[in-house]
Amino acid sequence: MLPSTRDDDVPGVRPPARRRGSLAAPALAGVAAAVASALGTSLDIWTLPVPARVAITVVAAALVGALTWATLAPQSSASGPRAARGTPPPAELPPVIAHFTGRREVLAELHEQFAVRDRPSTGEQDAPLVVSLYGRAGVGKSALATRFAHEVIGEFPDGQLYFDLRGADGAVRPEEVLAAFLRALGVRLTTDPGGLIELQKLWWTWTKDLRVLIFLDNAQSGEQVRDLIPPEPGCAVIVTSRQPLFLRNRYDRQLAVFTEAQGVELLARLAGDERVAADLDSALAIVRLCDRLPLAISICGGRLGTRERWSLRELADRLADERRRLGQLEVGTQIDRSVRASLQLSYDDCTGIQRRLLRLLGLLPAPDVQAWVAGDLLSASELDGADQLEALVDAQLAECSGRDVTGRMRYRLHDLVRLFAREVAVRDEPEERRRAAIERVLYGYRRRAESAATERWPQDWRRRGVRAGGDSGEISSAAWFTAERLALLSAVHMARSQELWDLAWATGRAFCSLCHSLRAYWSDWREVADLVCEAAERTGDPRAVGIALMERAAVVGGSGRSAAARADAERALEIFTGLGESWWAARAMRTVGMTLFGEGNLDHGQGYLSGAISAFKAEDDRWWQARTQRNLAELRLAQGRLAEARRLLEDSLAVFESGGNRYSEAQTQRVLGEVLAAEARELLNAGDASAAERRFVLAGNALRFAIRAFHERGEEWEEARCLRAAGEIGDPQSGLREYAGVRLAKETLEKLGDSWGVARTRSSEGAALARLGRTEEAVAALREAVREFAELGDRWWQARGLRTLGEVLLAAGRRDEAHEPVAEALEIYHSLGNEAGASRARALLDRVTRP
Repeated sequence: MLPSTRDDDVPGVRPPARRRGSLAAPALAGVAAAVASALGTSLDIWTLPVPARVAITVVAAALVGALTWATLAPQSSASGPRAARGTPPPAELPPVIAHFTGRREVLAELHEQFAVRDRPSTGEQDAPLVVSLYGRAGVGKSALATRFAHEVIGEFPDGQLYFDLRGADGAVRPEEVLAAFLRALGVRLTTDPGGLIELQKLWWTWTKDLRVLIFLDNAQSGEQVRDLIPPEPGCAVIVTSRQPLFLRNRYDRQLAVFTEAQGVELLARLAGDERVAADLDSALAIVRLCDRLPLAISICGGRLGTRERWSLRELADRLADERRRLGQLEVGTQIDRSVRASLQLSYDDCTGIQRRLLRLLGLLPAPDVQAWVAGDLLSASELDGADQLEALVDAQLAECSGRDVTGRMRYRLHDLVRLFAREVAVRDEPEERRRAAIERVLYGYRRRAESAATERWPQDWRRRGVRAGGDSGEISSAAWFTAERLALLSAVHMARSQELWDLAWATGRAFCSLCHSLRAYWSDWREVADLVCEAAERTGDPRAVGIALMERAAVVGGSGRSAAARADAERALEIFTGLGESWWAARAMRTVGMTLFGEGNLDHGQGYLSGAISAFKAEDDRWWQARTQRNLAELRLAQGRLAEARRLLEDSLAVFESGGNRYSEAQTQRVLGEVLAAEARELLNAGDASAAERRFVLAGNALRFAIRAFHERGEEWEEARCLRAAGEIGDPQSGLREYAGVRLAKETLEKLGDSWGVARTRSSEGAALARLGRTEEAVAALREAVREFAELGDRWWQARGLRTLGEVLLAAGRRDEAHEPVAEALEIYHSLGNEAGASRARALLDRVTRP
């Protein structure tokens, strides 16, 4: 049924011409006829002359025609029925909020879209402009749309219509919206208008040739909106939603959270400029804890505005407690007064499986995850998990944080969404299901971490380990660890918090192995190594304890704390010997030797290294035997026994070359370059410049080979070590190049967080500066290196730095200043039992004190 066509039922907007004149035209025509008849009777026109009778008849006919034409003539919109009857155009826009802040760029974009719409050259005048603003709950979509709609209100003289498409009981049907809009335009629907199609046709009819702005707030789907868009190009539609609607003839704009500056500005407008300016640090903390979400910041600003006794720091401290944060961001149950209520609406719109995934994701502390995590949480495939994650992204409950270095997509929950999801999970998800989902994910991280660690460094995981597929695995494993490090770190901590000690130990062990092979992420490595030791003790497995101690010894020793590393390695050696684990015992013996070497106790250390070489030979593990020979060669270099060092290195190179292990080959080439450089310096000091030059060339070649090999593989730490070694060659003709290499090495190690490596490289920097004659800079660098070694507890390198400082001062003629550092170095060498170092320091002290 269509609405009544009677005039008293349809006041206002322009109906069809024949309907407007259907009653008025006959009535006026009748009146004109009556007037003409009366004139004829009163004047007795039949007695008049013929010309007079004709004239009177023509005048009457003209009067009737004029009145009929005037009644039937179409009216313009400016003088149509609405204007004639005094009915105002609809003005339904909600008011602009008083504290509206920011969004200048978005407003400018929207104005540009409306300006383009009105340009004749656009070729889009046959369809209305549809602007779609979407974004997560509480981001300020409705506030922005309202502000913009008021700014363009003058362009739509025929009215502005508004409807909140999310009713009290869920989504509003298009029929309800169209009926409301028609009534607002003056259509009196006194009878049943029929279904959606009839209403839509009526809507099209009554908006024809009008300029109406239509604001559809809180849309839930494109289907809910499409039937409400009129075809009239003079109209425009603004839609807000929490997910993209994929409408036609539209301009889509996703609304992001505020910047920190915008968030502070909004907070200041609500809490007071002076109050916020007096404690900007706390204001920034509040904005960050609110996840830069305008709704959350507005609630905080309102709370501060009504609680003058509260300080910003007090509110920031309240928000810092994750268990209370959502409660602090709530001042009512309406969605515009509660972050929790706003998120609940988005949550309710999801399917059951999407809601479950969100709940389980909220339990994970990882900053972001790959899609396989969603699959494991749901006990489904990775592809199914990815589909559900994408659905959460569309619902603005999750976001894609981009592709990682492996090329995989990563996903994360917004901070406040994560707190909401965790809250709902504890409330709605049974504990046994929560724990089972968490274990599935933790096992997934363990499998992947062990696979990556084994692929990268197989010799760390089994006897006579060989990498499958050549060198390509190393690069992919390093990339995987780079992408997953933070998630893997959180998995280790979560396994500990759940008291899943086997998982904590195994996953942490793989994490340490990857850090060890990369020589990167030192602070994380130390943290996880301690946790692995705790987990191993909790398992009660002595073998696990021994391996955990070895992992901790590696990172502690690499940080310059050799004594602490030796204590762990000696205990591990005792455990493995007692268990009959001969291969692990050989590795522990090597580690003890290396820690003694790191302490400067070369004589004692060489015994353990020689014993480990024999043990690995008995195990028929040629890789570990060759590696330990290289370590012994480094010790021989420190002792000044260069010929022995070179023979050991040549044997190791043969093993690595035959096994196709370019990584270990490059490491050995680095040490060989250092030995060749030491030989060249001896020859130069002995006066054999020609032989020295040849040795310098060989040393440079070996080190360039190593630098290139590690650079091609992206091994930054190893490349930095090689650059440092190249900077220590001491070739008089390459001073500037050597200094540049040392500086580059120091920058790389600083970036990697290797504090010991930085101190070691600073010592090399001082020596390189001294060779360039820049004595003051050299002395400053060496003093700083000595201080850093002292802080790290590395007394051997502290002594070596002091000795080098004394040599530089003596060469500069500053004999009196040289005495103190050399004497201190000698004292440290004696305390360490390092006879080689003591002998060198004593000889230098004799030169200093010699008249």
